[in-house]
Parts: sequence; C-alpha cells; structure tokens
Amino acid sequence: MPDSSMSRRDALRTGAASVLGLAGVPAALRSLHEATLRTGATALEQPSLAHDPTTDQPPITIAGRERARFDTDWRFHLGHATDPARDFGYGADEQFAKADELFAPVSHSDFDASAWRRLDLPHDWVVELPFVDDHGLTSYGFKPAGRAYPDTSIGWYRKSFAIPAADLGRSISLEFDGVFRDCIVALNGHLVARNLSGYAPFDVDITPGLNYGGDNVLVVRVDATEHEGWFYEGAGIYRHVWLVKTAPVHAARWGTFVHCTVDGGTRAAVASVSTTVDNDTASLTRCSVDLQVVDKDGRVVQRARSASVAIPTAGSADVEQHLRIESPALWSLDAPHLYTLVTRVVADGGAEVDRTETAFGIRTVRFDPDRGVLLNGEHVEIRGTCNHQDHAGVGSALPDRLHAYRIERLKAMGANAYRTSHNPPAPELLDACDRLGMLVLDETRMFGADPEALSQLTRLVRRDRNHPCVFAWSLANEEDGEQGTGRGARMAAVMRRTVRQLDPTRPVTAAMNGDWGTGFSTVVDVQGFNYHIGRPMDDFRRRFPRQPAIGTEVASTVSTRGIYANDVARGYVSAYDRNFPPWASTAEAWWSAYLARPWASGGFVWTGFDYRGEPTPYTWPCISSHFGIMDTCGFAKDNFYYYQAQWTTEPVLHVFPHWNWAGREGQPIEVWCHTNLERVELFLNGSPVSGGAQHVPPNGHAAWQVAYAPGVLEAHGYRGGRVVLTARRETAGAKAAVALAGDRVRLTADGMDVSVIAARIVDAQGRTVPTASDRVRFAVSGPAIVIGVGNGDPSSHESDKETARSAFNGLCCAIVQAATERGAATVTAAAEGLAGADLQLVIG
Repeated sequence: MPDSSMSRRDALRTGAASVLGLAGVPAALRSLHEATLRTGATALEQPSLAHDPTTDQPPITIAGRERARFDTDWRFHLGHATDPARDFGYGADEQFAKADELFAPVSHSDFDASAWRRLDLPHDWVVELPFVDDHGLTSYGFKPAGRAYPDTSIGWYRKSFAIPAADLGRSISLEFDGVFRDCIVALNGHLVARNLSGYAPFDVDITPGLNYGGDNVLVVRVDATEHEGWFYEGAGIYRHVWLVKTAPVHAARWGTFVHCTVDGGTRAAVASVSTTVDNDTASLTRCSVDLQVVDKDGRVVQRARSASVAIPTAGSADVEQHLRIESPALWSLDAPHLYTLVTRVVADGGAEVDRTETAFGIRTVRFDPDRGVLLNGEHVEIRGTCNHQDHAGVGSALPDRLHAYRIERLKAMGANAYRTSHNPPAPELLDACDRLGMLVLDETRMFGADPEALSQLTRLVRRDRNHPCVFAWSLANEEDGEQGTGRGARMAAVMRRTVRQLDPTRPVTAAMNGDWGTGFSTVVDVQGFNYHIGRPMDDFRRRFPRQPAIGTEVASTVSTRGIYANDVARGYVSAYDRNFPPWASTAEAWWSAYLARPWASGGFVWTGFDYRGEPTPYTWPCISSHFGIMDTCGFAKDNFYYYQAQWTTEPVLHVFPHWNWAGREGQPIEVWCHTNLERVELFLNGSPVSGGAQHVPPNGHAAWQVAYAPGVLEAHGYRGGRVVLTARRETAGAKAAVALAGDRVRLTADGMDVSVIAARIVDAQGRTVPTASDRVRFAVSGPAIVIGVGNGDPSSHESDKETARSAFNGLCCAIVQAATERGAATVTAAAEGLAGADLQLVIG
C-alpha cells in the first residue's frame, strides 16, 4: 500500500496513488484516480491550492505558520454509526466503494450527533470496555476487540470546526500522530485519506475541500477488528491531531534533517542541514533558506543563508547547508544539551514566508565490535528496557506528561536506554528522552519490502531522525520464518537501504531470537540478540568477531509486586528473582552474562513496566503481564532495586519481603537484600540473625532464612569496613488512614498536564500496610479531574475509568489532569473506616 502520508504534490511527482491507498480500492475508483494524475490533480482535489479558479485574482502569498492541537471537542460513537449492514467490517478493501455513501449522512452539517459522546483526544476506547473471559483475547488483555467483537471494534469520531475566510490561499493539513487502526478520514462528505497502520503517523492535505469562512465537518472511522501485535494495543485516535496552516511555499513536514560531526581535535562541530521546501502554487517560485542555531540560553551561536533556489510548480527542492559550531555543548546521558535550529523560508524580495524550529543535539555514537557502544567517544554499557505504550488508567492514550513520568521512573532505576517495542513511539516519548538523557532503539512495526512496510519505515525515520536520543533503528522483532532465510535477508536489505537513504548516520539492527549468523545477520549493521545468553552468543562471536552486537531483548523475569509465593489460582508470581519462562533468565543471570562480554554492548530488559495482555505464566483471571520491573502504575517491584544497585553509583540497600506475616510466627521467612555495598548485616528486633553478616557476591544478592517474629527487620550495609546505609522493614499495625503523594504538585493549566497521585493504606504511625486491599475513592475540587485509576494488580478486573480503585498490597493510584483554568485543586481520597487524605495541587 502506498505511503498514506504522501501529499498531492508527492503523488503527482512520483505517479503513486494518493493518500487513499488506492492499491486496494475497486477498479472504477482506481481508474478515475489514475486518469486525474495525467491531468495534474487527484481524484478528490481541485487543480490549484494558491489560486481560486472562480475569480480573476492572482495567487495569494500568505506568511506565517500555525500548528495547533486539534484534540478538543470531538464527538465519539462506538460501533456502527448508521446502519450496521452498511457499516462494513474487517477493513475489506473490496467494499471500500461503499465509503462515500456511508460517510455522507454522518458528514452532513445537519447530522444529529447529540447522542454521540463528547470527548477530547487522545482517546482509547478499548480500555473502557469490560473484561471478557475469552481465551482468544489472552494476548490482548481480555478486552472485547477484534474479529470476534465487531460491535466494539469500530469507532467513529466527528468534529465540527470553522476556517476563517482569510485562510483562503494557505496550505492547510491535518497531522495524525497515531490512530489504531485502519482509519478512513472524510471532510465535508468527501473521502480524503485512509491509513492502515495503527502506529505510523500520517497527514492529510485538506486545503481544497474546506469551507472558507464557514463550518466544516471532519469524520474519522476507525476499524480495530484486526490486530497488529500480540499484546494490548487499544483502539481509537490515541495520539494527538494537529491542524497546520502554512504559506503555499513552506518547509515540508519532516523536511528538515540536521546531523552533526565532531572534530575530536578542535572540538568544533559541523551541523549539516538539509531542508526540503515545498511549493504548492501553480507557478515556479524562488526563495532562500535562512538558518540560526540557538543554544539553551537563547543565544544565536551560528547562522547561514542559502543562495536563491528555484522551487518547481507543485514540487519541492532540497537545500543543503553546513554550519560550524565552535566548542559545542555535547548531548550526553548526564548532560542532555539541546540546541534549536530555526529555519526561515524567505521569498526573493526578503519576506519571510515560513518558520520552523527543530530541536537537535550534538553527539557522536559508534558501535565498536570489541567495546560496544561509544557515546562521544566514551564507553556506555546499555542498561535498557523494552516497553509497550499502555499505562494504568489510560490504556494506550497517554497524556504527554505520562511519557516523561515513565522515563523519569526508568532513570531513577538507573536505566539509560529504551527500546520502542515493537512500534513507532509517540513523539512526546522521544522528546522526553531528548530532554532527560535516555538513548532510544527506535523500532518499526511492520517488517517487509512491500510499499506499505516501507512507507511505515520511511515515516518513522523521517519523523525521528533529528532526535539525539535515537542511536539505532530496529527493522524487525523475532520474525520467525524470515529472520534466518535468504528471502528475509533480501527484504531486510531493502529496508536497510531505505533507512540509509533517509539517515546515513545511524546503524540498523534487528531483534533476532535465533538464526544468528544467517538471514538478517548478513544485512544489519549490529547483531541483535534476543535471549539465549552465554554459549550461543560466544559461538556467534567466534564466527563473526568484527560484527558489533547488542542484547535487543533480555531477561523476561516474571514477578508480582508485593507477592512472595507463586499463586496459580489468583495469577500471582513471587517477587524473588527466580521465576522466568523457558526462553528467558533471571535478572542476575543476564546482567552477569553481558557484563562478562563487553563486546555485546549490554541489553534491553523485557520489560520496564507491566502491560496489558500476555499474562505469562498464567491466563484468566490474570489479564496483564508480570514481566515488568515496575507494575502498570509505575510502582517498583523488588527487582527495581536490583537494577538500581547494579546501574547506579549511589549506595543502594533494599531488604525484602515486608514484615507482616501474622500466623507464621517462628516459621522461616526468606529474606533477600539487593545492594551495591560490599557486606550486609541483618538484625531482627536488635539481635543479629543467624548468618547475619554476609559478603554480597558480584552482581548478586544477600539472602537469609529468618524465623518470623513481628517487629523490626534491619539491614546494615558496609563499604570499606564502615556502615554507610541502613534499611528497615517494620511490622505495620492495623489500617488507620489513606496517605497521598503526587509525583508533582504544580501543573500547567493547559488541559493536558497530569500528576500521578499515589495512595497508600497506612497504620497509625504512617507505615504502609503491605497486605491492604481497601477500596479508595478519589475526588477533585477545583480545575482538575481524575482521568484514570490503577493499582498494578495483574488480576484486577476493576475499571480503569472509575474514580475509585482497590489498593493492591497497600497501593493504588489516580491520574489527575489539569483543566485550562488557573487555580488551586484539591485531591481527596477516602476509604471506608479509614481517615481520609487530601493533596493540594497548583494549576497555573
């Protein structure tokens, strides 16, 4: 299928099908479209963007760019919008010709959408659905979406909006960051786009079909009856939509590419900038490109102006420029310095017609076959995590701030890298990684050399190639049946060539769970290892000693927060680092193996956070995974502290389990300690326990068997012969109150910003009661609302979209979102029989 993000200009220039993806459209529609290509217009568009053919006025030149979120005040309908018999299912291409008549009533300005739900984007409707005990839904979190559930797998979005008459003559488009999946877009009753991918961004040129000086109706039909992955994916317009207005001559979307080289001797950098300028007018146009590099303090550190270039009619031109930057501040994990490239398109005559800003960083990244990853010439052991994109309370529709929250939690653990498993991420996630200092292995969803797969890959690379956090591209994940074959190698070679044409600066890899040394391995720049630590890695190294490598997926240890014995009936796994599926390993085993092999670069743990679906090793009633180092809310499991001890330099001393074991007095309790200190001594109620002082093995843990008695379990951590840290576990008393804490208490009044509010069930002394399951009711007064709740329980069937949630092992959370009004907001939490709590937020 052709690139659904192609503009009319691209289609005319290449002779490709339009954004409708007409390769799968009935012959009558396709022949009409192909005929219009020969006349210089697409099937659904008018001949000229810059000239109104009904007047004698000359083309209009309008300066300025506007890019505004198009997220508010949508109407949503779940299921069939009109007649179920006509609302075709399963995305059947042979029925695509019905779309015009299907969209006509819904797109009409007189259509009564009052019964449709009013909402703001981003939106995931699947997270709102009830759980269903259907084995066919195991991988998808037991939510009723897919072929077997057509009534809850189709959703319609509708939005009315006005366009000023003064905008006539501008180029106007809609940019969709992500819609899951197979969506058809109609404007004022006319089909303007279709996009298959649930992850790749796309844009729609809506210039010809708008009512200028009047109202417009946009309708988006989303069909999630097919899955793309084997994990929870959600459904709907789950990322931002943008309304973009530019002058007819402007910088193309993703048309600015800046990459830097650094001279190690002079420490000067050269920024090479390529700018694609589009011309949507009916005549040849000349312009120049003015560049300014601005540092974080707002100082212009370099500038350049190109010569005048000719931009052909309904075409584009690339402008290449180079800027030397003396003594730049390099982007690194600990000091992620960013620059801003200001690009101005200036018409001959001096008028600025377009301006864009592109964040970028100056750094070097290289894979060395012996030393692994070198960032700015220094060795970096990859301490990464793989992650899907869903989160408690919101499903796949994460507010921008929640992306940053997740990266902050991973950074607190010591992680320095993130793999976008297994799809293009939200742009805001990469923005957070740029700002906070987190390397990213950026992965496409669809493997293949067909037009649709290459379109998705192209959009990924063009969108993300300016992010300094992105250090490599991943072409595939565990493509069994292809990864070790000659056919697979040929397809991977086409994908690699596509990447290199768009970005010659970064290597490509593929996550392979076998067949190492064949197929994909003969094509990629960096060998990706999924699991099989030890001898298989060494065998590959012996055969291919000059091939760089990286652990694209490791561990898959399973555990449940606050659980210390496997419980098949309830679907829980012990939190001790000893449970893993047959293909996987413990945290200690994989980390030790990679530390002993620096040439393998480190690896990405499966996963940083639990996610819906894949409830390994169980099934119903368990509805989410146990692979996470943190649960779906971001609450730490005990292995969090193992990684923190191994991945950070500050002293870490974490002793577990909790110390509330009523009824087990005198019985042995297995006690572990994760630490990066040399020796740990353990005390119970002030007395040393049997075998109390232990030296901690490299990359390992200390452990004891302790006869339970209520009271205080205390660990003393030694370095250099002296105590540098202590940690305590106390037996909590009876439940007494709810306690609240927000990850932040000052929010921006933009209608999007959020705070993650953690609720704890505590005793009279404020100690968390680790077995509490009380239901906590959240409420907000002031300019904020609760948009979701969670507790990290992988077997909980409570709704994420209520304002109450049961605590799981003492904890639950609410996600509170700011309104657009300024003021004070108060979050309150209450539970039956317990003292309540409140938390003040400042919305400004």
